[in-house]
Order: sequence, then structure tokens, then C-alpha cells
Amino acid sequence: MAAEFRNTADTYTAGARTLPQRYLTSPEIFAAEQQRIFAARWVCAAHVHELAEPGAFVLREVAGESLILVRGADGGVHCHYNVCRHRGSRMCERESGRFTGAIRCPYHSWTYELDGRLRAAPHMDGVPGFDHAGIALRSAQVGIWEGLVFVNVGREPTPFESAFAPLLGKFARWNLPLLRAARRIDYDVAANWKLLFENFSECYHCPGVHPALAKLTPYNKAENDLSEGPFLGGFMPIRSGGSITTSGNACALPLGALDAEEQGRVYYYSNFPNLLLSLHPDYAMVHTLWPRAPAQTTVRCEWLFHPDAFGRADFRPDDAVGFCDVTNRQDWHVCELNQQGVASRAYEPGPYSPRESIAAAFDREYLRAMCD
Repeated sequence: MAAEFRNTADTYTAGARTLPQRYLTSPEIFAAEQQRIFAARWVCAAHVHELAEPGAFVLREVAGESLILVRGADGGVHCHYNVCRHRGSRMCERESGRFTGAIRCPYHSWTYELDGRLRAAPHMDGVPGFDHAGIALRSAQVGIWEGLVFVNVGREPTPFESAFAPLLGKFARWNLPLLRAARRIDYDVAANWKLLFENFSECYHCPGVHPALAKLTPYNKAENDLSEGPFLGGFMPIRSGGSITTSGNACALPLGALDAEEQGRVYYYSNFPNLLLSLHPDYAMVHTLWPRAPAQTTVRCEWLFHPDAFGRADFRPDDAVGFCDVTNRQDWHVCELNQQGVASRAYEPGPYSPRESIAAAFDREYLRAMCD
């Protein structure tokens, strides 16, 4: 199957036309994506605010693997496979919570330190050859960039520092590691995950799909500064120096010491394969994409604000959440229509507009990843 993807990348002019149907509907290609992309790339799994204190954990599924991300007693973030080293039982069922000092398997009470080392294994002391010190939970690699926690379940992943070198320091003024979430919404979208990426990557659709958004930020003024590779995006101006909210005004304290130019822009960046990041002057919006099937994706959206904004009289997070929730649902609707259309026997790849250059760049990165 690798040859098929390589031949497609060689002969198909991604960036001129949309992806062929099989990439958006095929169960075989969806399964290959899980191994070639989601089991090999750095996947955004959480924000550090979810792991604020020792023992705090979240459960995530990456490439079919259940993973426990936990803040250790040492202050570090660890990622363990949710598999007991005794008989392989799943240990954790809750999506999030806090371990009281250790991770305990509910089956036979094998217990592990937060960093994965075996603490206790009842009635195993007399077992010949049992190496208590040599047993630990299997772990996946962890990397943290601007407060976002990434995991990689690959056997020999590209070192995190190397993979993220192009972004180091780029968004430091937005104080992303310090931000706190005011709201989270999970959306179930009946569309292929790649259609959501492509939708996020262009505003060619904005006048017709998002009339309220088009009044706040002119769709034809977008500029891109990352236009090739796994990190893509740029910015759009905000009218009247306000914000992307229902009122059109800022709803919280500025995220950081932004200059005048940055205060008048909204920045949209995608990080292959599952992060969509929107940076506004007064809030950040983080989308993570979790493919479930060829035509089913869960999108988790969080709205993050400066920690000092909470409790202030001028803090109006619903002004941002309400506006963006409507915008999200408009996007998901057209993506679902897109999925229905590409599944038709009448579909064939269509030409991209020059205003869809980032969507075309995403296709190129996707095909490269499928050829690796």
C-alpha cells in the first residue's frame, strides 16, 4: 500500500485539485492513516492546565491506543499505555481526574508510581525470577510546546525539539502555557478529518457560510507566513481593533504584551495532524481533531483566557464562546455536506482557488506523510 500512496503523490498534482475520493471515504486508507500518521507523528493531546498538580490525569486515545497522561510527583508530564503489566487489564476508565499518589489496577491491585515504576504487586514476592524493580508501565514519548502537550507512540519518533524547531518562540507573547480554559465543547462531525483541516485553512467560504464573521474580519485580507510543511497558517485583520466576539468588542484581558499590530489581528495556524490553533488578542481557541472513522471526527474545542481575567467584572467569556460556537457549527455543517458530496459516484477532484493555497499545502503534507 505504501507504493500506492507514493505513486499518488508523484502523479497527482495536490495543490491544483482536491484529493481523490478514496482518501476521504476508504476504510483501508483510514486504517493506514492511523499507522502512518497518528502512530508516527506528534499528536496534540492536552493543555497543561488539565495537568496542573501532581496526580492530575487525562485519558486519550491515539492510533487506537488508550493513553494516560499524568502529572508526576517530580513535576513532569508522563504518558503511559493504559495497560497493566500483570495481565494487561485497562487500569483507568475515567476521562480525567486525579490519582491519589499512585495508579492502581482495579483487577489485581498492582500499583504503579505516577512515573510508571511498579510500587506494589500483591503475592508476587515468592514468584521465582519476578523482578519488581525491572517492571514499569510502558510509556509513550511526551513533548510540550507553548503549554500544549504532545504524545508520540512511534518506535523511533522524530525528536520533539527537532520537529518543533520552526515554531520555537513564535507565539511566546500570547502566554499560552499560563492560560486557563473557561469552556470546552466536544463536537461529533460526520466528515473526514482532512475536510475539517482544509476548511480551517481557508476563508474562501467565509462570506457565504459566516456572514457575521465576515463583518468582523475581511476574508480577502488574509496573509500566510507558514505555507509549506506540517505547520501552516497566518493572520487576518480584525475590524475596528475589536475582537471576534458577538459584540465585536474584547471580552477579557489581553493574553499578553501584544504590540499594536498583533492586537488588530487574529492568527490561525494548523499543526499536522490534529491541532487547529486560533490566537485572538483576548483569547485563544484550541481545536484538537480525533478521527473515529472515514466519515466521523470528534472535535474538541477549548477557549483559553489569561488567568487574571477570571473573576473580573469585564470578563465575558460567553461573548467569545457564543460567537465561535455558532461559527464552528456552520463549519461542521458544510464539512458534512462536503463529505456527503465526495462520497458520490459523481465526485471527481475539483480545482483549488488561489485563496485555498493553505488547504492545498495541507494535501501535500498529508500525501508526504502517507508515503513515509
